[in-house]
Amino acid sequence: MRIGLISDTHGLLRPEAVQALAGVGQIIHAGDIGGPEIIEGLRRLAPVHAVRGNNDRGGWADPIPPRLGLEVGGVRICVLHDVNELDADANAQTAEFGVVIAGHSHKPGVVERDGVLFVNPGSAGPRRFTLPVTVGYLIVAGGTARAEIRELL
Repeated sequence: MRIGLISDTHGLLRPEAVQALAGVGQIIHAGDIGGPEIIEGLRRLAPVHAVRGNNDRGGWADPIPPRLGLEVGGVRICVLHDVNELDADANAQTAEFGVVIAGHSHKPGVVERDGVLFVNPGSAGPRRFTLPVTVGYLIVAGGTARAEIRELL
C-alpha cells in the first residue's frame, strides 16, 4: 500500500500536492492543517487520518486528535505533529511502533533510529524561508515500511 504523507498545509492545498497524492490508498496529515476545507479536499483523493497541529484551533479542530496510532499492513504507525512532544524516553514511547510520522519543523526527512522509521513529510503549504515544498509517501508491504519524500516546487 502507498500512503500519502502531508503536513503543515496551513490552509493551502496546492494543486501540485493534490496531483502528487492522486492514487494513494490513504493519506496521513501530520497537523497544522489550517481549516476543514483541506481535509475535505484530501478526502476526495483517499481516506484521511489527521492530527491537530499547534496552529489548528477553533471548533473545526476540536475533534481532531493530537496523536494517532494506526496499523496498516502489519505496520504500527504513530502520528503526531511535533516529534519533540515525545518525552525524554522516546524509545519507550515508540517501541510499539515501526513508524513515527511528524511534521511541524517544515524540514522533510526520513531517518531510522533504534529500529523505528521517523518520517517528516515537510511542508506542502506556504513556503517557509528557503525550505522546499514537499509531500511524502509511506510504502507498506510484507509487514515492513519505507518512506520517500517528493519535492513539489
